[in-house]
Amino acid sequence: MSSLTLRIEDLHWAPGPGQATLLEGIDLAVGAGEFVGLIGPNGSGKTSLLRCAYRFNRPHQGRVALAGEDIWQRPPRWAAQRIAVMLQEFPEDFGLSVRDVVAMGRTPHLGWLEGDREPGLVDSTLARLQLDTLADQAFTRLSGGEKQRVLLARALVQQPQLLILDEPTNHLDPRFQLALLQQLRGTGLSLLASFHDLNLAAAFCDRLYVIDAGRIVAHGTPHQVLTEHCLAEVFGVQALVDRHPLASHPRITWITPA
Repeated sequence: MSSLTLRIEDLHWAPGPGQATLLEGIDLAVGAGEFVGLIGPNGSGKTSLLRCAYRFNRPHQGRVALAGEDIWQRPPRWAAQRIAVMLQEFPEDFGLSVRDVVAMGRTPHLGWLEGDREPGLVDSTLARLQLDTLADQAFTRLSGGEKQRVLLARALVQQPQLLILDEPTNHLDPRFQLALLQQLRGTGLSLLASFHDLNLAAAFCDRLYVIDAGRIVAHGTPHQVLTEHCLAEVFGVQALVDRHPLASHPRITWITPA
């Protein structure tokens, strides 16, 4: 594997003192420029693990390291300058324009008394994602696919080492799902994303981790992980897994019980 951007070692996490541990013994790595997917049933711990990775949930055991440095030994601003996050929820309606939302990504890099050292970055990123014509429109008036592109632009102007995404294709139609994932791959960033759609994960991810009941139960390439046995064991559903006829990745066909 290439040099590591993110390394999670023996991570354990519980919501609070005296509460049951929800993540146990998690080991996970994301290499430089690698697209890593996190899959598992609802309630398996995907979102909780991502929150640990972007310094929201503090583990009570284990280590989360970015480029070799423990993120909990560094200030929050240090992590914010290096880790960008795209969540399922859209920002609240505060009357922000598209440009306003994208410019929020520069916040971790702004000093108390100094302006942005890269004043053209917001506009160049808007143009890169073909959002320049929407720059002055209200964010809340955009379609779901346009909003996701704006949030990607906000993440890119943050200039992170790692981009973490919680089900980025949720609520998008197939055209926007494919477009967003292609744009993500084109960023060259290290990516860690949870997925509900396993066929999308198979098509776009370099490696996958399977989490079930708070533990990593399988990891490897899509071909190594997305087996009929694994899908039956983890998701409790029978499936046919073959090779996609137009590509090299696995294709999953769920089998409906008779």
